[in-house]
Amino acid sequence: MLLLLLLHVLASCLWQGHSEVVTSFISSCPQFFFQETPPNKALEPERPAWICQRYKNQYYFATLYDRSRRIPVYSAYLYQPGSGTRPKTWLVEPQLMGLSYPKTMEKEWTLLKHFDISLEKLSKSQAILQDYKNLTGLNRGHLNPSSHHSNSSSRTATFTLTNIVPQDEKLNGGAWNNYEQQTMIRRTKGCNTTYVVVGAVPGNNYIAKGKVNIPSHIWSSACCEVDTNHRKAWGVIAENDKNKVQLLTLGELEDRLTQLYRKGQVSLFDSSCPRE
Repeated sequence: MLLLLLLHVLASCLWQGHSEVVTSFISSCPQFFFQETPPNKALEPERPAWICQRYKNQYYFATLYDRSRRIPVYSAYLYQPGSGTRPKTWLVEPQLMGLSYPKTMEKEWTLLKHFDISLEKLSKSQAILQDYKNLTGLNRGHLNPSSHHSNSSSRTATFTLTNIVPQDEKLNGGAWNNYEQQTMIRRTKGCNTTYVVVGAVPGNNYIAKGKVNIPSHIWSSACCEVDTNHRKAWGVIAENDKNKVQLLTLGELEDRLTQLYRKGQVSLFDSSCPRE
C-alpha cells in the first residue's frame, strides 16, 4: 500500500492534469455557464457524471458525461480562440471508475503502469483509445475544440476522451470544421464574452463492439454578451452522417433538441439569453 501511495504521489507530480467528478456544476465550476446556469435536466442521461475539467490546477471547461453510452452529453466552455500547435496526447478520467481513484486526468499507460488498473476495468466506465482504432468513416470528434482556446494548457485539457464522440469524418473535417473555424469568428464579432454549450444526441448505432455510442446529431449553441445590456445567441445542428450544418436561433435549436431527446423542454442557457 505504501508503494502504491508513493507511486500515486510521483505520478501526480509528473503529470499535472486534473479533473473532478462532482455532484453539481453550480457548486464546483459554474463559470462556464452564462449566468452560472447549466442546461436543464432534459438532457441528462440515466447514468450521468458531472466533470469539471481541470489542468495544471485551473478549470478549463465542464462536461456532462454519459457513463452508459461512453460519450459526453455536452461540454461547456468560454470561447477564447488563439493560435498554437494541436496537442497529441490523449487522456482519460480515472475518477469515472470511482472517487477513490486519482483526480488527475491521466494517460492510459500511466494508469496501467503505476496504478495497477487494467484496460478492461477502465473501459467499463468510459471510452478508451482502442475503441477508436480502425474506424471506417468516423473519427475522434471534439465537442469542445482545442482551437477555441488561447494557450497550450487550455488546448491540452480538451484532449480527454470524455470530450470526444465518434463523428462522421467528412462532417468533422468539412462543414463542422467550417462552423468552428469561420462561422464562430464572424458570429462573435463585438462579443466581450461568449459562452458555448456543444453536445451530441445519442444514436442507435455503436462502435467498439457495442460500447461507444455513435451520436445521431452534433449540435452547438452560443450566448454572447456584447455589453451589460445587449446579448445575442444562436445554435447549429448537424446530422452525424451528412456534411451539412444548419444555422438556427437558440429557440429553434432548443425546440429541435426537445424533439430529439424526448425528455421535456430543453433549455440550454439562462432565460435572459435571447431565443429569437
